[in-house]
Amino acid sequence: MPECTSTNAEAQALLVKNSATDGCTVITDKQTAGRGQRGNRWEAAPGENLTLTVVWKPTFLAPTDQFQLSQAVALGVLDWARQVLGAAESLRVKWPNDIFYGAQKLGGILIENTLSGPKIQYSIVGIGLNVNQQEFAVPTATSVARLTGHIYALPAQATRLLECLERRYLQLRAGRLAQLRYDYLQVLYRYQERHEYEVAGQKVWGQIVGVDETGRLAVEIEGQLHTFGLQEIRYIH
Repeated sequence: MPECTSTNAEAQALLVKNSATDGCTVITDKQTAGRGQRGNRWEAAPGENLTLTVVWKPTFLAPTDQFQLSQAVALGVLDWARQVLGAAESLRVKWPNDIFYGAQKLGGILIENTLSGPKIQYSIVGIGLNVNQQEFAVPTATSVARLTGHIYALPAQATRLLECLERRYLQLRAGRLAQLRYDYLQVLYRYQERHEYEVAGQKVWGQIVGVDETGRLAVEIEGQLHTFGLQEIRYIH
């Protein structure tokens, strides 16, 4: 689509009309109301970045296993970024599924799951990646073009991204959960490093030690293990 409010919203509309097959993808050059995690807007210059949504129907996953899909998607996006940037050690997944290069954000993922009884009926997987954009309103953002000095053909990069996502999705569907979990921890931003965080309005020093089965971030603080949901801990840079 040349333009839309958000690719996630368009994917949802297709599902309502029963027009979205498994793997259906909505791509746009311009989102007028893109959404990110925590209810934030996703800002992207028109025609310069990848903004797309994939619809999957992972009925093989229980609602309690939603984070397994999140891991697979984040790894798929990271696989794409490694292809484009080379096997960059600086590429990391910031929990739950932002893509970082060093301390700068390269992309974000927003997954919206619809549950039906004991299974996930469908997942709307929204992905925004900074590819060719050069100027950002915030200093913590970067793009592939800024990192490499090259401009990229977006349709070709979309194809490569979807291939990487499909490989990880098939890995998930085949039940290779231990491998996905291992791969995720190997690229987890600040994993096993000591950093400052904000919890309940207080600054604390902690060390990320993993992610539990439900996707909560596990952090060791003053010798005690704590787990946090999305709104319960804030990274201090």
